[in-house]
Amino acid sequence: MLGVLDRKLLRDMWHIRGLVVAIALVIGAGVATFVMSIGMVQSLDETRTAYYERYRFADIFGTVKRAPQRLKKQLEKIDGVKAVATRIVKDVTLDIAGLDEPATGRLISLSTDERQSLNDIRIRLGRSVSHDRPDDAVISEAFAEAHSFVPGDHFFATINGHRRRLNIVGIALSPEYVYSIAPGAMMPDDKRFGIIWMGREALAAAFDMDGAFNDIAISLLRNAIPNAVTAAVDQHLSTYGGTGAFSRRDQISNWFLSSEIEQLRTMASLIPTIFLAVSAFLLNMVISRLVATEREQIGLLKAFGLTNTAIAWHYVKFILGMVILGLVIGSAMGTWLGRGLTEIYTQFYRFPFLYFRLDASVFAGALLISLCAALLGGGGAVARAVRLPPAVAMAPPAPPSYRRGVLQRLPFVDALDQPTRMILRHLSRWPIRSGLTLLGIALALSLLLSSLFWLDAIEHMIDVQYNRAERQDITVSLTEPQPLRTVSDLAHVTGVMAIQPFRSVPIRLRYGHRSRLVSLIGAVPDATINRVLDASDRAVDLPPDGVVLSAKLAELIGATTGDIVTVEVLEGRRPTRKIRIATTFDNYLGTLAYMRMDELNKFMLEGPTISGAHILADPNLYGVLHRALKDMPKIAGVTLRETAIDAFRDTIGDTLNFIIGFYVFFAGLLTFGVVYNSARISLSERGRELASLRVLGFTRFEISYILLGELAALTVLALPLGCALGYGLSWLIASVSETELYRIPLYFERGTFGFSVAIVLIAVIISGLFVRRRLDRLDLIAVLKTRE
Repeated sequence: MLGVLDRKLLRDMWHIRGLVVAIALVIGAGVATFVMSIGMVQSLDETRTAYYERYRFADIFGTVKRAPQRLKKQLEKIDGVKAVATRIVKDVTLDIAGLDEPATGRLISLSTDERQSLNDIRIRLGRSVSHDRPDDAVISEAFAEAHSFVPGDHFFATINGHRRRLNIVGIALSPEYVYSIAPGAMMPDDKRFGIIWMGREALAAAFDMDGAFNDIAISLLRNAIPNAVTAAVDQHLSTYGGTGAFSRRDQISNWFLSSEIEQLRTMASLIPTIFLAVSAFLLNMVISRLVATEREQIGLLKAFGLTNTAIAWHYVKFILGMVILGLVIGSAMGTWLGRGLTEIYTQFYRFPFLYFRLDASVFAGALLISLCAALLGGGGAVARAVRLPPAVAMAPPAPPSYRRGVLQRLPFVDALDQPTRMILRHLSRWPIRSGLTLLGIALALSLLLSSLFWLDAIEHMIDVQYNRAERQDITVSLTEPQPLRTVSDLAHVTGVMAIQPFRSVPIRLRYGHRSRLVSLIGAVPDATINRVLDASDRAVDLPPDGVVLSAKLAELIGATTGDIVTVEVLEGRRPTRKIRIATTFDNYLGTLAYMRMDELNKFMLEGPTISGAHILADPNLYGVLHRALKDMPKIAGVTLRETAIDAFRDTIGDTLNFIIGFYVFFAGLLTFGVVYNSARISLSERGRELASLRVLGFTRFEISYILLGELAALTVLALPLGCALGYGLSWLIASVSETELYRIPLYFERGTFGFSVAIVLIAVIISGLFVRRRLDRLDLIAVLKTRE
C-alpha cells in the first residue's frame, strides 16, 4: 500500500516527467560510457589472460643469427626458467595473385610430430602442416581473410633466394600475433603482411638451419624474476649474434593490446565523470527549484506532524527514481555500445573468441557512482527542505528586489522593447541561476568539441607523418645489411626516380637504471625524401656527433639534452659506447633515436652499410617497379606510404567514428537536458507571471520570446566559454591519452568549432520547441488560481 508521500512522489514525477527523463538520460550517458569502457576492459583483459594461459604464451623472447640446438639445454638451466622453445623465424617476400606490390610473410617453424610447447596455434580451418609435405603452410586468419584464402589455395614466396610455391593447408590464430603488424610499421596491414607457419624440417633445409635455430621463446616459473632471467638469456645469446632478449611486456602484439586496455581505462575514468558532474548540476538545479516551489506543501506536511527524516527521505526517493531510471537506460545503452565496439575490436585483435561480458560489479559500480553524483548534486537542496520551519515554509517567499540592475544601466537598454528589457531584468535578478544554466550549455559544447577534436588531431598526425616527414612512396627493407653500393642497384630499377638510404640497428639505450629497446636509425643529413621533423613541422638537424632522441624516449629513460647515455648495439660486433644526447624533439608517433648514417657506420665498426632505402617512384611505372622488387632476393619487405596511410585510417577510424558518434549524440542530449530543464523549471516558476501577461494582451509569441529569449541569450554567452572549456578539456584528454606509441596533438580545424556550435544550437532549438509547445497549451485560468 502506497503512503501519502509515495503517492505525492509519483504524482510529482509524472507532472515533471519531461525533466525526469532528461536528467535520467544525462545520467544514463555517464553510466553507458562507464559500462561500455569497463566492460570492454574486463572482456579484453580476461580473454587475453585465458588465451595466453591456454596456448602457453611465452614470457621472454629472443632472436639470434644462428645458434646450435644444444644451447637450449643451457637456457633451460637458468634459474626461473620453466620451458624453452627454439624456432626458425624468417621474413620473406611474397608474390600473391591479384596484388601488384610485394607482400611480406613471416615464416615460423612448427613442430610436425607434437604439440607446440610454447606459443601454440589454434587451427580455425583445415589442418596443421605435415612432415612429409615441405610446401605445406598454415597462415594467419587475418591474412587469409584479407585475400579470401581457404585451404587448397596457394601463393609464392622468395625463400633464401628461391621462388617457391606454398600450399595453404590451414588457417590459424596465435597468442603471439593477436595484433599482427609488420616490422617497422605503425599499424596492421593484413593484406601485405601475414604470418606463415611451416614445418621445422622444411625451414631448416631452406635456410641451412639443421640442428640450429634463430629464435627462442621462454616461459618462467611463478617465482622467477623476469629482469634477471632476461639478462641471463641475453648473455647466452650474445655469443651467437643475439639482438637482445625482451620480456612479454615489450612483445609487440601484447604491447599494443596492453596500450589499448590502458586507453579504455582512461576513458572509463574521465568521460563518465564529466557526464555525472553535469547530472549532479542538473539535479541540484531541479531539486532546489522544486523545493522552492513546494515551500507551502513542506510547511503543511511538517504542521501535520511529518518528521524531517520523512521529508528528507521523500526527496531522496525523488532523486533515486531518476538515478534508477538513468541506470536502466545507461546499462542497456552501454551493453549495446559495448557489443558494437567488440565487433570493431575483433577486426584488429584476433582471439579465438571475444565476447562483451558484464558481471554484477560493473553495474554495482555504475550504481554507486551515479548515486554519489546524484546525492552530491541534490543533497544540499534536500537539506534546505528539512531546515525550513513550518511557519516560514507556509508563508510565500519574499519577492525579489527589482531595482534597476547593472544590465538596466547600460546606455542601449532604454532603446530596447519591453519584452527584451524583461529578459535582461530577469537575468540580472538571478545571476547564480543564470550562470549555472550558462555553464551547463558550455559544458555540453566543451564535450562535443573534445570529441570532434580527435578527428582533426588524427588527420593532422597523418599529414605531418606521411605527407611532410615521410615523402617516399616506397620503403625497402633488406634481409641483411648491405654495402652502400646496393643503393646504385636499386636506383637503376625502372620506376625509381630518387632514393635515400638508411641504416637501422637494434640497441638497448641505458641511462642510470632505466633502459629501452629501440632501433637506432642512421639517416642522411639534410634529407629531402624522408626527413626528421618535430611536432611543429621544423626539420631536426643531425649533428656530426651525438644522438638525437624523441622527447618521449628521453622521458622514458629519464634523460635530457646534454646527458650521456649508454648505447648497446644488439647486432654484428655488438659495440657499446657512451654518447651525448645532442638534442631532443617532440613527435607524434613512436619513440625514435637518430644518428648520422656515416657516424653510425663508424660506431658499428663497419664500412658504408645500409639496411634499406626510401624511394620516390614514378606513378606511371608502379607496376613495373613492384614486379622488379618481388624478384629481388635481398629484399625482406616493402612498405608503401599510401597503404600505410590507409591502414592508419582504417585501424583508428572505425573505433574513433563509433566512439565519437556516441559522444556527439550524448553531447547533444546533454545540451537538450540542460536547456529543457532550465526552460521547463522557469515555466513552472513563472507560469502565473506569463499567464498574467497573456491576460494583459501579450501574444503567445511575446511570452515565448520572454521565456526562450532568456535561454537564447544564455546560449550565446555560453558559446565562447564552451569553446574555451572544450579546448582545455581536449588538452586534458590529449595529455592523459599519451602513450609510447603516439602523442595526440592539440589541433583543431576551424570548421570543427562551427560544427560543434551548430549541434548545440540545434539541440537548443529542439528543446525550445518542446517548451513552446507547453506554452501554447498553458491553461490561463488554472495557472491564475494561485493561493496568495
